[in-house]
Amino acid sequence: MKKLKRIFSDSIIFSLCLAFLLLGVSCLGAKSCFAMQTSAKSCAVIEGKTGRILYCKNHNQKLPMASTTKIMTAITAIENCKDLDKKFVVSNKAIGVPGTSLYLREGDEYSTRDLLYALMLISGNDASVAIAEHVGGSTSEFVTLMNDLAKEIGVKNTHFANTHGLDADGHYTTAYDLARITAYALENDTFREIVSTKNTKIVNGKGENRYLRNKNKLLFTLEDCIGVKTGFTDDAGRCLVSAVDKDGMKLVCVVLNCGPMFEESATLLKTCASMYKLYNLPEFYEIDKEISVLNGAKEKAKIGTKGEFVYPLTEKERDNLRFEYSYPKEVEAPMKKDEEIGTAEIFLGNDLLFSEKIFTIEDIKPKSLLQRMKDFFAEW
Repeated sequence: MKKLKRIFSDSIIFSLCLAFLLLGVSCLGAKSCFAMQTSAKSCAVIEGKTGRILYCKNHNQKLPMASTTKIMTAITAIENCKDLDKKFVVSNKAIGVPGTSLYLREGDEYSTRDLLYALMLISGNDASVAIAEHVGGSTSEFVTLMNDLAKEIGVKNTHFANTHGLDADGHYTTAYDLARITAYALENDTFREIVSTKNTKIVNGKGENRYLRNKNKLLFTLEDCIGVKTGFTDDAGRCLVSAVDKDGMKLVCVVLNCGPMFEESATLLKTCASMYKLYNLPEFYEIDKEISVLNGAKEKAKIGTKGEFVYPLTEKERDNLRFEYSYPKEVEAPMKKDEEIGTAEIFLGNDLLFSEKIFTIEDIKPKSLLQRMKDFFAEW
């Protein structure tokens, strides 16, 4: 019996240690975390508007990303094409591109918008080349535009070598970079409309219809899903970028080299959506609404802040925020409206989340001559 108890006790200790170890691995590099595992080689979930990492695993590891490349292809084309609806004859260089395809034919005419739907819904590699040749003048020039946009967005561990994502030297990203690129792209109405489309029809210059169905299963199964792109190559494995728009939060999830990519992405997104909420943190300030005034026409003057800082937090984090204020107990007249008198700072642990100025929010006028005479005689 004692031996059984010892075995049982040792099993519990081992299980707790293993759980703790796994939790630590899943949280590596993240500002906040929760006990969830993913089989993905690399993963990142961010809140798109603020960029905050909500969950990550190896999120800065450079990896191939397969057809999720087309997120950058699409937003680059949208930003650089003068007329998305003007039809053009596709380049012969787009005919017969390997991999998933729209099966473009010589002499086909499509608009850039139609090809963008083919690019993002059925992952047409040939559509990516046709778009690049038309918008950039050549595929190489268009890839340069893609890399230039990556620099503008501010990602540092990404480089594109092609428009479609087929495995190539010098073609890589990270889960975190790709999440940031996607968050940027989702701010564009045209991009967002395309990637959230489940089914559509495009028409070529000959009046022939092509019916397209989105390969992203989460659009059909996950509530509030707004896109965005699947991918697969031998080197990259199964890759998925997905996003939901829920309760004001835009959550972007990237999994690279993940077998059950749809199932795990859905779980990650639903868990983050349930744990985090957006708060306008200045609403929690406890700053005096008025301040004493020396030699003023009024004894008190109104003060306040102007900033808005919306940030995703768990309920526990919200309760553990620390606010620090620095401003005098009194000011001396005269002062004008909007004069700076101090600062307000918001901390989460030791991290400074937000800092802003405290201002006067009305003119502070000095005492009138009559008031000063009354004060003189009262003191006398």
